[in-house]
Amino acid sequence: MNISLTVNSTLRRLSVRPEATLLTVLRDELELIGAKHACDGGECGACTVLIDGRAVSSCTILAVAARDRQVVTVEGLAHNGSLHPLQKAFVDRGALQCGFCAGGMLMSAKALLDKTLTPSRDQVKRALAGNLCRCTGYQGIIDAVLDAADMLRGGTR
Repeated sequence: MNISLTVNSTLRRLSVRPEATLLTVLRDELELIGAKHACDGGECGACTVLIDGRAVSSCTILAVAARDRQVVTVEGLAHNGSLHPLQKAFVDRGALQCGFCAGGMLMSAKALLDKTLTPSRDQVKRALAGNLCRCTGYQGIIDAVLDAADMLRGGTR
């Protein structure tokens, strides 16, 4: 099937198999490997991307379902060589260790911060609830999201 979708602000025209997941197309066809292949069931969050601003597990979405939609992957966060405030906060806080969950965590956090720049700690926890990390205790990740919200509001946290 031929589809068009916008990925990280670039219109892409692709020929995909009807059963191909968005994750497979992103990784194998577009070589965007920030979304990780892990559970194949939407349980771990490692493959989270944004579709029209909403965080989704790309392993559970067929590529054809993303036709004519706006897809943002973790590779699309940085702008003109500068890290997104979320990426900067994650680095500054040492929020991640192995990095396997990083893309999914960042994209879930971005979906939250696109809705509110004043999230409570509980809102951050809920936004990240579908993302599993086997290395950290989540505290640094939550703090990093709150730091990024502050940066995006113009603070210096």
